[in-house]
This record gives sequence, structure tokens and C-alpha cells, in this order.
Amino acid sequence: MRHVFLDHQSTTPVLPAVVEAMRPYLAEVFGNASSLHQHGLGARDAMATARAQIAAFVNAGSPEEILFTSGGPEAANLAVKGATCANRHRGNHLVVSAIEHPAVLESVAWLERQGFAATRVGVDAQGSVAPDAVCAALTDRTILICVHHVNHELGTIEPIREVGQLAAERGIPLFVDATASGGGLPIDVQAMGASLLSLAPHRFYGPKGVGVLYHQSRARLASILHAGVQQAGKRSGTEDVPAIVGAGVAAEIAARELPERLEHTARLQRQLWDGLRSRVPFLRLNGPEPGPQRISTSLSFCPEFIDGVSLQLLLEAQGIAVANGPARASTASEVSHVLKAIGLDETLARGCVLLSLGMANTVEEMDYVARAFEKIVGELRQRSPLWDDFQRGAVLLAPGTNAPAGPSTTT
Repeated sequence: MRHVFLDHQSTTPVLPAVVEAMRPYLAEVFGNASSLHQHGLGARDAMATARAQIAAFVNAGSPEEILFTSGGPEAANLAVKGATCANRHRGNHLVVSAIEHPAVLESVAWLERQGFAATRVGVDAQGSVAPDAVCAALTDRTILICVHHVNHELGTIEPIREVGQLAAERGIPLFVDATASGGGLPIDVQAMGASLLSLAPHRFYGPKGVGVLYHQSRARLASILHAGVQQAGKRSGTEDVPAIVGAGVAAEIAARELPERLEHTARLQRQLWDGLRSRVPFLRLNGPEPGPQRISTSLSFCPEFIDGVSLQLLLEAQGIAVANGPARASTASEVSHVLKAIGLDETLARGCVLLSLGMANTVEEMDYVARAFEKIVGELRQRSPLWDDFQRGAVLLAPGTNAPAGPSTTT
């Protein structure tokens, strides 16, 4: 039986070169980076190298603008809470897209319980945030804008540069969650106009347990951990030097290999989507068609008349690892807030599956996956009361669902 991993949105395998770079810092170079003796200096030098690697990866103005956290969610929490609390003398209002990652939305909800106010900006049916809608939501009390680079579930690429220009004109900090795009798209914090930007290295073949926050030197940021003076007092706690070293090497490799990665995953994404909808009728793609508005590593779609969890389990039995929604909600029964925001019917949303591609995937695997989907979806529909109702004309297809058709012609 084949084993096909199509859940790179949840995590990626650590590259051998990253493992080798980390290895010395797990044993020989074990010092605390805050110590002044030679063991500590060795750890500190390693962190300085990693900062420089990641600063180059995102085009930061200085390596000192890079902070390390325990992961992407902590980086988002630090950005949202830290920037808001540091700027509370200027106002008490935030503007955030309605389909941000829960790490952002739950941070905003926490701030609201502390007396801040927030406006959640809706999106269109493709999951795109309109800069004009962001502008309309701003007030003279707005102190932070939060719009992600790529949506974690839909793969939609947001108009960040336009939002960044708007933020700069109004003098409002912009936080960009780039955990879904790091390693899959070019990232330039200066061109974006980002004051803060988060990354999760385990999404681009680095280790888990480390996150990155770019923090523009002019942007105010308050610490949300109170335990020490590490990282210029912005993020307390003894640093995980091996993981930070791995994050730096993963970023350096990603920057070097990005054109090759983009070409490879775009080709596979197009092959996979064409294969799926030529073999499996009644699929609804969530987010834009493969192309310039969608990241090339992700496909989110809903097969009509079936349950996504059942589909996921039967695919697993065929050696195909996918997610029925985002990693955080794959075991939850509640429909994703993202799918609700784009107006997806709840019954259809429960059939959502998310396939995310990586460098190790092959053309042969895409064909195998399309054939497996055809067989499994057919079997599940035969057991589905909704399918019976559809066959009798008692229910209609959801808007945007494809009828039986051949491969797409979208370029």
C-alpha cells in the first residue's frame, strides 16, 4: 500500500540538514544563552546566526527585529496582545479579518474582555479581505490591524500590500500572520508594510516548538510573559537553542529553494485538482481556483452528500493522510468559522477536506489520490441519505459545486 502525506498544512518533516545543524546544540553546545561564560556565548552566537538567517528570509531591517517564541500561536498572541497593550494610550480599537487563525481571534476576544473594542471585517465568497472594507472599519481610536497573508483553510492570498499601504497612511501598526505562507510564498515585511509578522518553522521543514515574530524596531510591543529579560525583555524565558538553530537553517534553505518549491507544488496542485474533478462529480472548491490568488500548497474542497470525517478515515485506510479542516479543528464537530464566513452551508461544510502538498509529493501520488477519491466518494454516497434525496430531486446542489465535467481550463 502506498503512503501519501497530504497534510503539510499541519506540519512538515524536518529536513536532514536541519537535524544535523541542531544536533550539536542538543549535547555539546548546551549552554544557556544568557550566561556569560563560553558555554553561554556559544549558544548566543548560534542564536545570532539564526536571527540573521530569518531576518534575510523576511527582509527585516535588522536581525535584532527577530524574536523567538514557543510556536506560531504564541507569536500571534505576543503580536496582538503586546502591540495593543503597548499602544493603549493612543486608543482602544482593533480591526481584524473575520477569518484569522484562532490564535489571533481568541487573542482579540481576550482583549475585548479587558475593555478593548474590535471590528471583524468580513470576506467575499473566495475568502478575500477587501482593503476598502478594512479602511471603512478604521476609527481615530484604531491601534492595530490584523490581516493574515494566506488563509490557513482556504489558501486564499490576501491583498497585504494594499492593506499595508493603508496602515502606513494612517500610522497604524499592521500584524500579518504568515504561518500559512512561510516557505510557500515570498515574504518581504518591508514591501508588505508589516510592523509585526509571525512564522511557524515547522510549516517549512523546520522543528516544532519554536515560533518567530518579526517586530519592526519602531513598533511598540509590550511583553506578555513576565519572568526575565531575555530577548530585550520582549519574550522572557530560556531560549530553546537547538530549535532556534533549526528554524534558522530551515529559513535559509526555504529562501534558496523557494522557486523550485513553488514550481513543483503548483504543478502538482493543478494535476490533483484536474484529476479530482474529472473523476468525482459534485465537488465544491473552497477559495480561489489554482493560480495567482491561491497558495500552491493547498486545496480545500467539499464533496457533496458525504461526511468529511468518514472520507478522511477511509483515505487513511488507503495510506492517504489528509485533514478534514484545519489542524486545530480536525477532531472537532463544530463547523469552521472560516467556512461559515464564506457562506458555506453547514451540511456541505461538514464534508470539507484539506489537502496540502509538499516537496516529497509526486505526480504518481496525485494520480493515486484522485483514483482513491473516486472510489471512496462513490462508496460513501451510496450509503448517504442525502445522496438518495438528491437522486430523487428532493435536494439541490450548493452554489459553486461542479456538475460532472472534464479537466478545468483555468490558467
